[in-house]
Amino acid sequence: MADISRTSDAVFPVGIALDGAGWHPSAWRDGGAHPERVFTAAYWGAIAELAERAGLDYLTITDALALQEDPRAGFGAERAVPPHPVPGIPSGRLDAELIASWIAPRTERIGLIPAVTTTHTEPFHVATALQTLDHVSLGRAGWQLRISPGAAEAAALGRRPAPGIDPARVAAGEPDPALDALLDEAADAAEVARRLWDSWEDDAIIRDAETGRFLDAERLHHIRFTGEHFSVIGPSIVPRSPQGQLPVTLLAHSAPVYRLAARAADVVFVTPHPDPATNASPGARTAAQIVAEIREIEGGAARAGRGLAPLRIFADLLVALDGEAGPAGERPAAAAPETGPERIARLDALGIPLASDAHLAAGSASDITELIEHWREQGIEGVRLRPASNHLDLPAIAQRLLPELRRRGLGGATPGGGRGAGTTLRERFGLPAAQNRYASERRDTIPSTKERAA
Repeated sequence: MADISRTSDAVFPVGIALDGAGWHPSAWRDGGAHPERVFTAAYWGAIAELAERAGLDYLTITDALALQEDPRAGFGAERAVPPHPVPGIPSGRLDAELIASWIAPRTERIGLIPAVTTTHTEPFHVATALQTLDHVSLGRAGWQLRISPGAAEAAALGRRPAPGIDPARVAAGEPDPALDALLDEAADAAEVARRLWDSWEDDAIIRDAETGRFLDAERLHHIRFTGEHFSVIGPSIVPRSPQGQLPVTLLAHSAPVYRLAARAADVVFVTPHPDPATNASPGARTAAQIVAEIREIEGGAARAGRGLAPLRIFADLLVALDGEAGPAGERPAAAAPETGPERIARLDALGIPLASDAHLAAGSASDITELIEHWREQGIEGVRLRPASNHLDLPAIAQRLLPELRRRGLGGATPGGGRGAGTTLRERFGLPAAQNRYASERRDTIPSTKERAA
């Protein structure tokens, strides 16, 4: 079992969440956005390289099994089946895991976390693809675990019916058997992945040319998992990867998903709001309230028995930074830089207004840093920034927000390398080195010298 203590409580990772041209639905229409590049490898490579040069700790790549939905519809809205493109919203995405695999050899330090669903997919395939990404990235891979609860996703694949979740019950905080079944399946998929990642011990490959033994059979393990949703014997077809166990992350907004995080994840992304009383969402809560609920749930999850370190809680924050003024005397008054709130209003006027589960912080780097610092005081242990528009906010994050965060002791990396090339994502997240459960079990069953002599 793993040492469940954290490697460093001082680590405060800062990353970015990537989705198309940005998180505002009209970001693709903004001047300079170049929407024709969004489906090109060069676009994603340039973003990853910028993020790495800036010293961001990690990036996540959003993905789903259906076309993008209208953000104005809300969680409980009926979705068209089959799904159709929404006017004004970019439709389609490149596969997140494949994009991460393309980025991996073109970067050296930044963590890469694709979103991969556990619904309508085979856990064996998910586990081995992510394990391969960890090899390709030399230990920088993670997994944002997602479920696919909608009828649109089920219809797109056609392999099984929609789960039959009642959105109104879920939105009201009431138990929903269909959602519980989907989350149980996700937990089983994560458990299968973790066992497969351990199914090869570190020294399983011996490559003994003289005897013809490539593998040590005693160090290759069948996982023999049997659950309600699937049975997997294993072992993995991929040798143990550099991290051993990839960090598992997920986005959560409610108690049922908090329970999944406590059971299966290393990091949970949450969406606190500074002043819930002024928020239109009835479920809006402060960081302190969310952290308290998650820690209470975590206390009954027996994480140590599963070899998991304490759950890390990161906050999602949608950012629109103020524009930067040029040197005095070089810009006329009419060309004053656009503020973050002005830009959001302008993008809203282009067509689809912004509607987000995460709090919008539109303003200066100093103001946004103060909010993040406040959240850290309330128990938040890292942050994931969602740029409203990539072509404006990513450079602003790199040039102004990250330096301000570092001045206040937030953010672990520094431009050009930070804690050093080769740092794993587990290390960036403050997670302990993963130990192999099967190697530990095998060592525990080997008789000692005294026992053999007897």
